[in-house]
Parts: sequence; structure tokens; C-alpha cells
Amino acid sequence: MIERVVKEIADEMRQRPDRGEVASYIPELARVDPGAFGLAVIDAEGNVAAAGDADVPFSIQSISKVFTLTLALGKAGDRLWRRVGREPSGSAFNSIVQLEHERGIPRNPFINAGAIAVTDLILSGHQPREALGEILRFMQFLSDDANITIDRAVAASEQRTGFRNAALANYMKSFGVLENPVEFTLGVYFHHCAIAMTCKQLAMAGRFLAHSGINPATGALVVHPDRAKRINAVMLTCGHYDGSGEFAYRVGLPGKSGVGGGILAIAPGKASIAVWSPGLDAAGNSHLGRVALEALTKRLGWSIFGV
Repeated sequence: MIERVVKEIADEMRQRPDRGEVASYIPELARVDPGAFGLAVIDAEGNVAAAGDADVPFSIQSISKVFTLTLALGKAGDRLWRRVGREPSGSAFNSIVQLEHERGIPRNPFINAGAIAVTDLILSGHQPREALGEILRFMQFLSDDANITIDRAVAASEQRTGFRNAALANYMKSFGVLENPVEFTLGVYFHHCAIAMTCKQLAMAGRFLAHSGINPATGALVVHPDRAKRINAVMLTCGHYDGSGEFAYRVGLPGKSGVGGGILAIAPGKASIAVWSPGLDAAGNSHLGRVALEALTKRLGWSIFGV
């Protein structure tokens, strides 16, 4: 059933002319084929249903923020929420407006400012290379794949052009929200956003969030069930920037997007889902990725709000 639905959706998406626009403000991402589409679903038993370009690596970009949030909560627990909020932003992912009104405290950990603050917490007490290594190893551990790497060309491209992120970081530094040198924090941030993964690898990495913090492949506890529930809650309300309400309305699952065109979605108790289509909508989220996930949840009855 799931395999048939996944294949049908991939076939339908391949035919659609409305593909959105690739993220041209990061030069390396502007080169990605807008015709690409991949979809992977992994259920509790480890069955994989995949179609399209599900084995093609892509830059996960802001989807990495789900995993840095998980790491930061493991280090600081609820103390993290003194440095970053949990509310939807209602603004663009790289907006500085709210930081001005809220004295440098980012609205949530998934907008750029919030993710930079989370990265700064992970970095504290470490060298940038050590912090980045910890993040990468965590991704490799969750996906059970040591071949996951950072796309150095994308990271370098972001560092050359990330002036808005530098402004956000310096503004937060002026309020004491960041503890480490801005260039160190930004370096780690740009590099973890440049991690490259396939849909299959990404769906595998997200499985613990679909199963109360437990990796169903090993039975090992990745995070406490309460923490997994809360991460999913923030994904539902904040995972698509100022398009989060639209995503919740249409798809009905916790999800996190990235400007590389990927989306990680969680069907609690059922499956971890990753979709990739590089063309973005006006809010910076994958256009066909959202359309595909809406079709998937409708056909399988997976919306958390009911069939």
C-alpha cells in the first residue's frame, strides 16, 4: 500500500509544471536541477518505500536545525529556552525585525537567528571543528550511515554570501545571546547546513521522532519521549517559517523544510518521511515537497488531526 502510494505520487510530481524557484541567493544551490524529485518513507519495521531521486544527495540546509536542536537540548535541557523562544515567527526565516523588538532573543530555534543561537550553545567549550564533528557524527549515527558528509562547496558558497546571517549573529552578540566569537559560530552553522543527504538517509535519521524518541532499528533511546514530543511540536508550529500554518493546514504533520528543497516530516507512531524537490515557494519551502506530502497524508490517513 505505502509503496504504491509513494510511486504514484512521485509519478504525479514528475509531470507537474509548477515547480517553484530554486534558491538562487546561495550560488551552489542555484545550480541544482529544478526537475529533481525524491520521496522516501520508512515505517516502524524499517520498511523503505522510495521513488524518484530518493538516492540522490542534496543539501539539507535548515533541516539540520532539527538535529542541532536535539543536541542542544541534550546539553542544556530547558535552559536552552532562555536563549531562544518557541513561538512561530510570522516573518521571513532571515528577518532581523523581531530581534530588534525582543532584545536579541530569537523567536524559535528554526529561523536562522534561532539556529545560530542553538549552534553557539553546541560550540561552547569546544573548537569549531570539534562541534561540527559532533553534529556530523550524530547525523551519521541516526541514519546508520558513516558516508554522510558536508558539501564543502555549498558551505564555502554560504560563507561568501551569508551577510544577512552575519548581521543576525552580530546583533545577537551585542545583546550577549552568543557566547563565542561570531565567526566561529557562523562557520559551524554554515557547515552543518551544508550537510548532504539523500531522502532515504534523511528519513532514517528522523525515525526517532516518529517513535517517541526511540530508534526502532536498535531499540535505543535517542531522547526522552517527552523531548521527542516537544521537538515535534516546535516542528509543527515553526518548521516552515511563515508558511508553517499553511503546512499544518494542508499536510497535518510536524515537518522541517530547508532551502535546498528538502522536507523532513514525521507521522508519529507510523513513519519518518523525507521529500526533495528543489523549487521553492514564496516562503522558502519546497513547493512540490509540500504538495506531495499533502497527497501522501490524505491517501494514507496520516494527518495528526484525523482522516
